[in-house]
Amino acid sequence: MKHTLDPHMIRHLSLEDTVRKVAELGYDHVEMSPRPDFFSWWTRPKLYPERIKSFKQALRDNKVGLASIQPMYRWASPYPDEWEVAIDNWKRAIEFAVELECPLFVSEFGRGGSPDRSLNDRSGLHRPETCEGAFFRAMDVLVPILEREGITLSLEAHPEDWLEEIAPAMDIIKTINSPRVRASFIAPHTFFYGPDMVANLRATEGYLEHVRLADTYDHTRSSQLRYIVNPPGSKVRVHQHTDFGQGEIDWDTFFQTLADMKFDGVLSNCVFAWEDRAEDSARFMLRETKNYVQKYWK
Repeated sequence: MKHTLDPHMIRHLSLEDTVRKVAELGYDHVEMSPRPDFFSWWTRPKLYPERIKSFKQALRDNKVGLASIQPMYRWASPYPDEWEVAIDNWKRAIEFAVELECPLFVSEFGRGGSPDRSLNDRSGLHRPETCEGAFFRAMDVLVPILEREGITLSLEAHPEDWLEEIAPAMDIIKTINSPRVRASFIAPHTFFYGPDMVANLRATEGYLEHVRLADTYDHTRSSQLRYIVNPPGSKVRVHQHTDFGQGEIDWDTFFQTLADMKFDGVLSNCVFAWEDRAEDSARFMLRETKNYVQKYWK
């Protein structure tokens, strides 16, 4: 099991200081989510020889493993210019992952085109099936490269993407039919995935590589009034990443199911809600995660 921290809440630190802080907080691995001085959102990775050397040295000095990297590119965009840039960036990302000796990418199926274009597009171009088609074209290009380089890609369904639920996500992963394309389960997305958490976890069995841990409320409960948003009728769904116990996920059932599935991959703590107490949150999440693992992995 890789006990991993997504250091989003401490991203103000340099890359080297981020690694030092991850080690100080007790984690043995780091998951590098997007940040401007590494793999930035939508644009080419901001890496060069000196930065790579310094980052790798920090990992070695602090005995921290690089568990995963999260590139975010518009590989499901129906707009050819965006899609082509995304593929170029993904190819560069794979080159850097090889250089950084990182075995795992985690990413989302994607939201399609950039919101500035897609939200105002009345052409009908930006349909889920069109985004799916662009995504499969991306897989046709990238999966052979991943297979050649020995890097695994773990995919997550994400709220507001063209694909939000586990069942169709698993159908796509199985259709890609590559040992290098696997599944992520993002616990704070549990109530977007569908009503049965255990069934959704079980649906990933044999493919699950990566799990993100944070709590959340069930926005579907109480007549969908867990949150009250004004004005009434606003098309808003609250999406949280909080500490264990601050939401409604049944963590005993969650971890018991993972143990029954013999999960032994990346457990990534990814609380985003508490930058004002980021270190306390990270320590608490690691302590509780280890307690659950000790309890259920006999």
